[in-house]
Amino acid sequence: MELLKQQATTKGPADWFTGDVWMDVIYAGEEPSRMRATLVRFAPGARTKWHRHVLGQTLHVVSGIALIGTRDGTVIETHPGETVTCPTGEEHWHGAAPDRFMEHIAMFEGRGDSTPEMEWLELVTDDQYNGPRINTR
Repeated sequence: MELLKQQATTKGPADWFTGDVWMDVIYAGEEPSRMRATLVRFAPGARTKWHRHVLGQTLHVVSGIALIGTRDGTVIETHPGETVTCPTGEEHWHGAAPDRFMEHIAMFEGRGDSTPEMEWLELVTDDQYNGPRINTR
């Protein structure tokens, strides 16, 4: 057993996000583990750029309201305790509703080689972010 040292909170880089985002790494596995888990805090209206993960991604909403969008125009509104999975290679984005903070745990696997775990794409437009929502409740 090993108690892992908590890393300092880092500001989300502007080349990955629109708006203010902070990240706390929960776990970044070393070989043979490929697990990655990060608590991500989004200010109201903040969101990721479009991106995709080599081995998919799972998002578990901790607080606030999360918006998660896909290329087909679907934007789902998710709430604390809900979990969404994005399959391998699916282009998507996620962020906070415009009127409240949001926290989620982002989980994905690295490949364990020099292949990037994710690919960052273009910014999410305001029209994409403000598109019709599917409410999960």
